[in-house]
Amino acid sequence: MEYLGLIFEFIFLGMGIYLYLFSIGKMQAGTEEARKKAEAFREKNGWLRFAAMALTAIMAVNIYLHIMQLMGKG
Repeated sequence: MEYLGLIFEFIFLGMGIYLYLFSIGKMQAGTEEARKKAEAFREKNGWLRFAAMALTAIMAVNIYLHIMQLMGKG
């Protein structure tokens, strides 16, 4: 059961990284219309970058602590 929690932490870390890359414009949509919609979304929701950074940082710390706990050092 401990490893299942670690897997979910890695999933949330990946989501945080993806959201950050999307919020700074590194993830591009396929069509021009979708790109325009994504850019409008980014401009309207500037807080998304900070939320993604916070999620990534929190999950990185959680993963570190979880691995230390599994190794018996925590």
